[in-house]
Amino acid sequence: MPDVTMQDAEAVEEERIQYGEAEMQADLDKKYPNRPHNSHKTLPFHELFTTLFNPLNENRKKAPGPVVARRKQGPHGRANQTPHEAKRSIIDRFISRWRQQVGPDIYPAFRLIIPEKDRDRAMYGMKEKTIGKLLVRVLGINKTSEDAHALMNWRVPGGNASKTAGDFALRCYEVISKRPIRTQVGSMTIAQVNEMLDRLSFVSKEDEQYPIFQHFYLAMNPEEMMWLIRIILRQLKVGATERSFFDAWHPDAEILFAVSSSLRRVCWELYDPALRLEGEHCDIALMQCFQPQLAAFQIHSFEKIVEKMKPTPQEPDFWIEEKLDGERMQLHMITDPSVPGGKRFGFWSRKAKDYTYLYGSHFEDENSASTRHLKSAFEPGVRNIILDGEMITWDVETDTIVPFGTLKTAALAEQRNPYAGGQRPVYVVFDCLLLNDTPIAAYTLRDRRRALASAVNPVHRRLEIHPYTVARSAGEIDPLLRKVVAEASEGLVIKNPRSSYRLNERNDDWIKVKPEYMTEFGESLDLVIIGGYYGSGSRGGFHSSYLCGLRLDNPDKDTQFCYSFCKVGAGMSVADYTEIRHRTDGKWQPWDPKRPPSTYIELGGGQKQFERPDEWIKPADSLVVCIKAASVITTDQFPMGLTLRFPRFKRLRLDKDWSTALSVIEFTKLQASAEAEKKEKQFEVDNERRQRRQVRSRKKPLVVVGGDERVQTPYGAPASKIFDGLTFFVLTDAAKPIKKTKAQLEALIKSHGGTIVQTQNTTPDVICIGERKTVKVSSIIAAGKHNVVRPAWVEHCVAQHEATTGLPSFLLPLEPRHMLHVARDGDVIEGAVDEWGDSYYRDVEGAELGEIIDGMPDDPGAMGDAEVVAEQLREHGIDLYDAPGWLFRGYVVYFDRPEEDVLTPEGLAYLLTRNIVAFAGGRVEDELGEDVTHVMCAKTTRVKELRKQISGRARVPHIVSPAWIEESWKESTLLDEERFGV
Repeated sequence: MPDVTMQDAEAVEEERIQYGEAEMQADLDKKYPNRPHNSHKTLPFHELFTTLFNPLNENRKKAPGPVVARRKQGPHGRANQTPHEAKRSIIDRFISRWRQQVGPDIYPAFRLIIPEKDRDRAMYGMKEKTIGKLLVRVLGINKTSEDAHALMNWRVPGGNASKTAGDFALRCYEVISKRPIRTQVGSMTIAQVNEMLDRLSFVSKEDEQYPIFQHFYLAMNPEEMMWLIRIILRQLKVGATERSFFDAWHPDAEILFAVSSSLRRVCWELYDPALRLEGEHCDIALMQCFQPQLAAFQIHSFEKIVEKMKPTPQEPDFWIEEKLDGERMQLHMITDPSVPGGKRFGFWSRKAKDYTYLYGSHFEDENSASTRHLKSAFEPGVRNIILDGEMITWDVETDTIVPFGTLKTAALAEQRNPYAGGQRPVYVVFDCLLLNDTPIAAYTLRDRRRALASAVNPVHRRLEIHPYTVARSAGEIDPLLRKVVAEASEGLVIKNPRSSYRLNERNDDWIKVKPEYMTEFGESLDLVIIGGYYGSGSRGGFHSSYLCGLRLDNPDKDTQFCYSFCKVGAGMSVADYTEIRHRTDGKWQPWDPKRPPSTYIELGGGQKQFERPDEWIKPADSLVVCIKAASVITTDQFPMGLTLRFPRFKRLRLDKDWSTALSVIEFTKLQASAEAEKKEKQFEVDNERRQRRQVRSRKKPLVVVGGDERVQTPYGAPASKIFDGLTFFVLTDAAKPIKKTKAQLEALIKSHGGTIVQTQNTTPDVICIGERKTVKVSSIIAAGKHNVVRPAWVEHCVAQHEATTGLPSFLLPLEPRHMLHVARDGDVIEGAVDEWGDSYYRDVEGAELGEIIDGMPDDPGAMGDAEVVAEQLREHGIDLYDAPGWLFRGYVVYFDRPEEDVLTPEGLAYLLTRNIVAFAGGRVEDELGEDVTHVMCAKTTRVKELRKQISGRARVPHIVSPAWIEESWKESTLLDEERFGV
């Protein structure tokens, strides 16, 4: 009887699903009346990988490097296909077969072929560990079994699973193959797989995901399950991008995707290759999200940036804008009498995520964080408009921009209480792309800004037009860059006012200019390897990166102890990995989170064990490696609160052992020396404000509270000197994080070395502490001479001191959340918090942590531009810059041309290395300009002359042989230049 009941319930559920599917199809027919309909069932799911994915993967393995030789003659005198032509043939054959055997609607297939571009299906919210848990349950595996361990630790080799280490889908295939329900391919069609994936995207709990995965397992063989998992993870990696599929489907497919961000539209409107897009169909359209233009990265000198702006004698100017720290947002507005106020809005992010629910759909929208305030923002004659801009967070009390991480929190707060103070979203517009039904993206930027100025009325601190500076020479960039650095801004964007708006492109009409953060840290660091991380892909089953540590200074030389400090993998060749593996063989031990090797290694995060390696090694059994880096940055992932930015392997130090590696004290001295040198080279922005606050003697005596008695802190720890030399004027009591009276705050400050006064006029360096705007606080703010710091900063400094007992004490930098009022530039430390508002210098917990999490976007994949993505991936051991197209990005290489004919070995090496650099993202130069970073010299007889030419430069380029470029390309990582010096 229970089985019958279950069958009945399943039948009812199936009927409900079919009814819902019919309703959805009717809605689609209404919305897309001319959409194509297939005349036959979709192909079986297994046809995707048997006729498309697997052949593309095989073809990818045959692809050569950047220099392609002439085609060899095949049988019967015909030329063999190049890998690019073969890839196109594979895709063409699949698409042709689909048209013949299924019909004109390829949307069901494209949703699985390029799943990362499908905006109509919600994110699954599933990563490898979640899928691993589900498979353990579906397969009925004991959680402590070897196969369960292999699924949950898919990067780690061991047992029979060593060959699949680093490839989760392949590891799943291996485990499922031992207990398959089917050995032959199943009968599920592409349409049926899509239907089940739609269901999976609507559920979030394991009990709801389990029956869907069970259904797949019962209907598919192991290989089908492997490809399904790749689709769910959106990690197909078949050697073809969406552009390849778009080009094969229709010549205008890429254009339509750029203006609509809709895979569905590309498939349904361009089903006939003979019908071409014309006129308005190629243009940006209202309420249709487009792919915005992006700014190119700065790889030139200021002079060359100005050259890229293509000035003319008649129009020599270019524009300079401040680069805003917010979220790229497009706003669409149309006249619609059916909504209150008669205007309807749409908001989309750069990644095509719809934010209308957050910022508002019309003037009277009760959930609006923005539109309810925009009733006066548009001129009466504006019927419709599309704007491009940046959504930023503005603090009303301090009248300053707040870092990006607080944007969603501010918007949600504005929804609840639209007229309160605090923080609010502000839309800053810098472009107009459509006005009164007329697309104007093809107009010049100058004309688009004129249209913007005539159509939009700024609404103070709600919607504003981004200002720009008109400039005519490279010398005008430098002062503005100094200014934005002083104001803790991101940088500048240089724009060509004669340029059109180019969708989904990153070109030289817009160029980002940021302060120079990539200058290498002054010294190379000799660090101890203390941990190893298993890799994926070609490095699966072996260590692909290493955890390196700083030796703790200890008079007892037999005590082996290191603080974890950074991870490194970039710059290592196969020979380097082999050497480390050979010299440390048999000395590695698995990391047990329950019993960490705390007598040898300390990780960041205490019990959380941040950056935990897969294996560890005793310092005395390990090796010392020489590491170079861009800079030292703050982090909460390592015990010192510091790590290296862009660390890169230089060489093994076989002449050193762990006891002579860099120690904590030695590093501290080295960092101080490097920082002093760096400050000399940095912009001289208001040096007086950068000087350390010192208590200056005055004729008028200080009014001190409490005498000289010693007071214990409320945390129960002995008094410290963290506030030594600082003078405080406490104005109010503290409400959070811990409630305290004014007297208790004064006692707390004094017990940690601070001096208390009762007026702000005793010294110009007095720190005013206030929680709310009382009459006294308001008068100090109005005077404009002093910052007002919230009491939370005092409590955070003391709490952090107590949490780091045994480590050197330091004063926490001021964060935006610490400031009630900012009167002086530079007092809020740039980089004290990450983009979400999470502090780099102190532990965050409780309500504050909840606020930070609430402010994070729902889609963690929306991470901004490629440079940001690269940096975040590096922090997790993935070096995007070591990908073929990124290897030499940001490098400018001058090639000292050989005199020989190109057919000689030297001439061929010259052409080969030029092509490699250009292919891998570098810039090739035939003149030894000031921005050259590397000089490629094939002849030793030329070295002396080249050194003479570059010796007087502030930044001397590396002179390398062609072998540096060839070997780096071969090893897929940038090797250290010193190995290839000439």
